[in-house]
Amino acid sequence: MEATLLACPRCKRAVPVRKRLLLVLPEGDKYEYVCPQCGSTCGTTVEAPPPMGRL
Repeated sequence: MEATLLACPRCKRAVPVRKRLLLVLPEGDKYEYVCPQCGSTCGTTVEAPPPMGRL
């Protein structure tokens, strides 16, 4: 599931957020959700890498 609207702590309302890559970790990529109005971080998530299939 991916967030499209989150509550911005600075704007005090729900805003359509942008997803930005923060870190590439062994357990997955860490992203932050950023308010397009003020640039505040509205949340973070870690997405697990896809499972490695057999070649």
